[in-house]
Amino acid sequence: MATATADIGLIGLAVMGENLVLNMESRGYTVAVFNRTTSKVDEFINGRGKGKKFVGAKTPQEFVASLKRPRKVMMLVKAGDAVDATIASVVPFLEPGDILIDGGNTHFPDTNRRMAEANAKGLLYIGTGVSGGEEGALKGPSIMPGGDAAAWPEVKEIFQSIAAKVDGNVPCCDWVGPQGAGHFVKMVHNGIEYGDMQLICEGYHLLGSLLGLKPKEMSSVFAKWNTGVLDSYLIEITTEILAYVDPLTGQPLVDAILDTAGQKGTGKWTIDSATEQGIPLTLISEAVFSRCLSAQKDKRVAASKILTGPLPHVSSDKQAFIDDLEMALYASKLVSYAQGYDLMGAQAAASGWTLNNGGIALMWRGGCIIRSAFLGKIKEAFDRNPTLANLFVDAYFAAEITKAQAGWRRVIAAAVTNGIPTPAMSAALAYFDGYRTARLPANLLQAQRDYFGAHTYERLDKPRGEFFHTNWTGRGGTTASSSYNA
Repeated sequence: MATATADIGLIGLAVMGENLVLNMESRGYTVAVFNRTTSKVDEFINGRGKGKKFVGAKTPQEFVASLKRPRKVMMLVKAGDAVDATIASVVPFLEPGDILIDGGNTHFPDTNRRMAEANAKGLLYIGTGVSGGEEGALKGPSIMPGGDAAAWPEVKEIFQSIAAKVDGNVPCCDWVGPQGAGHFVKMVHNGIEYGDMQLICEGYHLLGSLLGLKPKEMSSVFAKWNTGVLDSYLIEITTEILAYVDPLTGQPLVDAILDTAGQKGTGKWTIDSATEQGIPLTLISEAVFSRCLSAQKDKRVAASKILTGPLPHVSSDKQAFIDDLEMALYASKLVSYAQGYDLMGAQAAASGWTLNNGGIALMWRGGCIIRSAFLGKIKEAFDRNPTLANLFVDAYFAAEITKAQAGWRRVIAAAVTNGIPTPAMSAALAYFDGYRTARLPANLLQAQRDYFGAHTYERLDKPRGEFFHTNWTGRGGTTASSSYNA
């Protein structure tokens, strides 16, 4: 039987798992590793892990036996049944007080369920988001743990030591909240990531179609943007992608890539949560649906031979349009975060969670895919008002969106006039205009609902919560449908 020498163990030696354990070992920890395909353990121990403080295990029992108490078992396996199967394989060998950690992209309701099941066996449970991709896992990711608060002191030192650091040595990792809060916040992070990527793609499309810029020229534009308000990881890597030359052809590689985008599901989960909570997550929804539309490549090619639109007219003042586009991207990105925080607030209220909103922004400043220069400003906004209803009612962000909106509107107008699709950018502007409008036309919508379905309505001259029904045609009765929100 193995001697208990490992500080933590990890199951799942795929790209993220391998790099995360190398990160842990480099910080001085001894790490036990196990993989369902045990040959992967040998490959790792004799490859990237050779000569390092790793304990390779061939069975779940041997793996658990190698861990110091309380045992910390971290899983980085595919979301869904694989997590349940992994838990089932190690639980027989664990004891009360041991800790299960799911570091994958798990749907947060599953984390709620698994935590309850673990607690029933005397085990503690953590569901933690890990963001940063392959490089982040190795050099320092953003880590978003939630679940059993009693488990946090046991893993805090390890997690914060391997996390990205900002502002000197502040780790991009802190306790998020109870139950599935960690995985929920990671899900929202991924939704915002979908939005950011789509916005950048729309900017790329406009630079090419309306300004006639080539990828190398676009790279210079993005490089300049990365020194200002758009300073972020995704703008940085876009700069490099656009400058990359295909060694096979000597031409920009981006031009050779098929325009169909994939997705793994976290964007859909974010939309599902938004509809369940009644939150207008319009930008992120459009980003997800844009990927769906991109996947209809054959249909789009066929349609392009039948359907026509305006021929794009290249702008005569390129620099002015580039400056406007910078503001359009910035304003739209602010909308993405405002909507994401709105969703987090609604889910927290529905679940009885208390989330550290400012702390979440700080966790996203380094290591993760959506790290951006203005995240510190979000922390300051929640420091000023911990119950902030929306980022745009904070004085700083209200001033920023006001400063950006003229250019934002000019870009959307140019896109519509020239037939260039900007679904996320346009949805962002529509949300902003809707949110700042005191009276929307939903009064007519309620009248329509009452007309055909007796769904009732409230009146401006009566207290909220008092509902009325009108016999609009004179042929209906006085019976009204019960009022409900769906």
